[in-house]
Amino acid sequence: MPDSPTRSEPRDDDATIGAIGEIAALRRILPRLESGASALLGPGDDAALVAASDGRFVVTTDLLVHGPDFRLAWSTPFELGWKAAATNLTDVAAMGARPTALVVAIAAPPSAPASLLEGIADGLREALRALAPGAGVVGGDLSASDVLTIAVTAFGDLEGRAPVRRSGARIGDVIAHAGARGDAARGLALLFAEATDAAGEPSATLAAELRARHPDLLRAQLAPSPPVAAGVVAALAGATSMLDVSDGLARDARRVAESSGVALDFSSSALGSDPETVRVALAGGEDHGFLATFPDDAAVPDPFEVIGRVVAGDGEVLLDGLDVGADGWDPYAGWDGRSG
Repeated sequence: MPDSPTRSEPRDDDATIGAIGEIAALRRILPRLESGASALLGPGDDAALVAASDGRFVVTTDLLVHGPDFRLAWSTPFELGWKAAATNLTDVAAMGARPTALVVAIAAPPSAPASLLEGIADGLREALRALAPGAGVVGGDLSASDVLTIAVTAFGDLEGRAPVRRSGARIGDVIAHAGARGDAARGLALLFAEATDAAGEPSATLAAELRARHPDLLRAQLAPSPPVAAGVVAALAGATSMLDVSDGLARDARRVAESSGVALDFSSSALGSDPETVRVALAGGEDHGFLATFPDDAAVPDPFEVIGRVVAGDGEVLLDGLDVGADGWDPYAGWDGRSG
């Protein structure tokens, strides 16, 4: 974001992004954001400058695209900003790093209200305050597009530690998980089942009614609050492998199993009290909790819960010793150009 908010602009709360232009839009957004404690130079120049205490930094990026990733009829701008932050913070934390900074690019239709950008900025700010205190937004970009798209790049500081990778799980390790399991999937299923109109289109009115009945499940899908701090906690406790569970526990566990050359065997009794709960825990995505492995003799830290054990194998994911496949979220599976 090359322009800093050095002067006020005449304000029209009903103005569109196209009507006010990029500079005025930036002057509305930037005062709503914070650069964070690691920013040595924030928005205002061609690039930001962020401290990296041990000479390294962790970096990741993610896209949220209207259609496959969210629906404006269901999500508020604030929720979009919150979710854009949360989904990237967990990727950084899953490496055992402390999140330090975000760079955010937004492409939006010129006909969209400027308040859309303000709401996204507010959501980004509040998610950072709640989930990663000290981290901030240090820059980004604005562009025009027919489809609202939010692209976030996140940075993290390992603070002298080795990164926790997917490839470190060892036979005999315990498998542990921190965060919700299946809540986001339940919320999404409710939205598709009860917040679409007769033509099958997302309905803001029906979504509002659904929020009143199932606030926690819809919040888990639209504005998740993953335990970001647990990533560093796991690293300090000696986690041998870890990743952010975004595509479903079974699918993401297979990534650990294949990278480590082992099998991950989950305990059904640890995942739920009935088969449907276990199924949703394994297949449901977007909770953004952490799946980690720890040495058998290690003290598994809070908020992690032991849910299985690493056994001999070649990339399999098991449930009570039986292969469960790798169901979960795939952005290209079944894509028809209209919906996720």
